[in-house]
Amino acid sequence: MRVFSFSILACLMCTVSHAQTFTRQDSLRGTITNERVWWDLSYYHLDIAVDIDKQTVQGSNTIKYKVLKPNQIIQIDLQPPMDISKVTQEGKELKYTRDGNAYYIELQKKQVPGTSNEIIVQYGGKPKIAPKPPWDSGLVWKKDSLDNPFVSSISWGAGSSQWWPCKDHMYDEVDSLKFSINVRKGLMAVANGRLIKTEQKKNNTTTYHWFVKNPINNYGVNFNIANYANFSEIYNGEKGPLNCNYYVLKQNLSKAKEHFKQVPMMLKAFEHWFGPYPFYEDSYKLVEVPYIGMEHQSATAYGNGYKNGHLGKDKTQTGWGKKFDDLIIHESAHEWFACNITFRDIADIWIHESFTSYAEGLYVEYHYGKEAGDEYQIALRRFIKNEKTMIGHYEVNDLAYTGDNYYKGAAILHMLRQLVNDDEKWRQILRGLNIQFYHQTVTTKQIEDYITEKSGLNLKNFWDQYLRTTQIPVFEYSFANNLLSYRWTNSIAGFDMPLKIKLNGEEKWIYPKTDWQKDQIKMDKAELVVDRNFYVPIFYDNPK
Repeated sequence: MRVFSFSILACLMCTVSHAQTFTRQDSLRGTITNERVWWDLSYYHLDIAVDIDKQTVQGSNTIKYKVLKPNQIIQIDLQPPMDISKVTQEGKELKYTRDGNAYYIELQKKQVPGTSNEIIVQYGGKPKIAPKPPWDSGLVWKKDSLDNPFVSSISWGAGSSQWWPCKDHMYDEVDSLKFSINVRKGLMAVANGRLIKTEQKKNNTTTYHWFVKNPINNYGVNFNIANYANFSEIYNGEKGPLNCNYYVLKQNLSKAKEHFKQVPMMLKAFEHWFGPYPFYEDSYKLVEVPYIGMEHQSATAYGNGYKNGHLGKDKTQTGWGKKFDDLIIHESAHEWFACNITFRDIADIWIHESFTSYAEGLYVEYHYGKEAGDEYQIALRRFIKNEKTMIGHYEVNDLAYTGDNYYKGAAILHMLRQLVNDDEKWRQILRGLNIQFYHQTVTTKQIEDYITEKSGLNLKNFWDQYLRTTQIPVFEYSFANNLLSYRWTNSIAGFDMPLKIKLNGEEKWIYPKTDWQKDQIKMDKAELVVDRNFYVPIFYDNPK
């Protein structure tokens, strides 16, 4: 009798091939071009006026940079229908050409390595409306329940250059950012960092000035406009007092004050697992938005309706998912994995979503115990499809990521914890990542190498198997003639992940390979159970 056992069978054994076509514009967006590599971003001052009635954005971006090597052409990105109207350097207007979304600006001043310069880019237009926020970028123009304007920007995926001119590649984060937003009187504009000044204008408008002290990636830059109420609290964290500010629709103020009590619980759990919140200087914010949510740095977008779970539902069906607001926990975890540690190329999106999905289970474990956390992690596997490898195509802004970047990634990390087999060591690895790569952009290899080194394990085949194929290794075993025979199948050559099992009720580790391994056992009672924390389908060949 042959028994195949696994909780989710769909697409386990199949490798799905996805033919993808990329364009010149994809390459211009996704490549560190010659017109990008020679200069290092240091500062933006994004100064805009938002006309809600016309749905337009007009303004300028002052871009300061350091010259790394000689070049006289600088690439700035801005996508139609937005348009650059003028570029100046030291008061002199500059010529430029356009290739789709990329502007090539001809600099008159000689660019000397080691010096710092700036350009001022004036622009405007009617930005693309995000069709399915937050998974599409652009602007969201909505009304709240009282018919007041409710506006937000999204930069995920297609990019920040949907609505503002920038160096639209993730490898180079700007060191600091000033963001000035002019809106009609009576509305409030909320952005990243701290509010440093509010100006009342004679034309019945108000300008809100925000400042970000820490490096920030492009897609983390965001503004929101609404009839907001604000309340705040101080969280005494690992680095001292952390300002927590909440911007919510005025009609939701009372329920927000109750519901957002989850924020200190989140901070306590994640500072335990990942180390200090990475942006104490810029504060922590939750900002109510007209879509479900997004990981905007120091200004987490919130739209989960003040309900626990995901829109009120427990996606894990364990009961643990209704103990917390999925959006507060998931999107806030991105402050560590997305905003602090940021992928260098979107092909490595798994770094953001895998660690953050895994963080949900760590939150459950911190507050409700390890068994509860394990149940939550295991339940996330029901969403795994194995349709696509975890790593996409490099240098083409590959947006074709799937839910596996979330849930398969969480399962991979949960297995890694089992292999490390030392919970404190594993916690220090997670915290160490946020120290080693503090405010940095990273590659998959850097994450692989760090975990491999700190764990002391040979993980090359593990990474290649789970990140670079869609195959999920099957554990095959049989009992015969006082022998337990076992191996890995449906795997890459040389796959050799150890496995924790219970054999006749006794916990032990075994070391399967792709060829048969044999252990002498007593056959009077032959029962094998694989530890449930391993994402492993089982094939039992019973000769009876």
